[in-house]
Amino acid sequence: MKFEVQLTGSSSKKLRTVELERDEDRWQISLDGQPVDVDAVEIFPNALSLLLEGQSYEVRITPSPDGALQLQTGLQEFTAEVVDPRAWRGRKHGALEAEGRQQVLAPMPGKVIRVLVQAGDKVEAGQGLLVVEAMKMQNEIRSPKAGTVERLHVEEGQPVNAGEVLCIVS
Repeated sequence: MKFEVQLTGSSSKKLRTVELERDEDRWQISLDGQPVDVDAVEIFPNALSLLLEGQSYEVRITPSPDGALQLQTGLQEFTAEVVDPRAWRGRKHGALEAEGRQQVLAPMPGKVIRVLVQAGDKVEAGQGLLVVEAMKMQNEIRSPKAGTVERLHVEEGQPVNAGEVLCIVS
């Protein structure tokens, strides 16, 4: 499978060609025609642990209603959007949305500075739920799916650790 992916970061925008091939129990990945040594493990819903060229990364993925993906690793955030519409035909507008009951986790240690919803509120996929400040940067934590905020586990001013459950959306 071959995809053209538009990656947009805070200071750059790049068009990358990504090729994926299944080889027995492992994926072979090529980036812009060059093979990439990568190993990926899903550590919890919408989060991957990647070993990329010998470097370890934790990547949090938040689907957007428009079909794009918000990728967050450490303090960097990117938007990834597949450019070839034929490859994603029919997948936009919620098909990438998480299904079932979802725990929304803190992507990094920080402090909850704003809670944007309350238990019982209806939310849309990609809607902001709360804001976590880490290293002087504010990160809006968004809903992985349309649904109802079942429970909030944090309140404003509370410190949180990476991977801590912030709320549950069902």
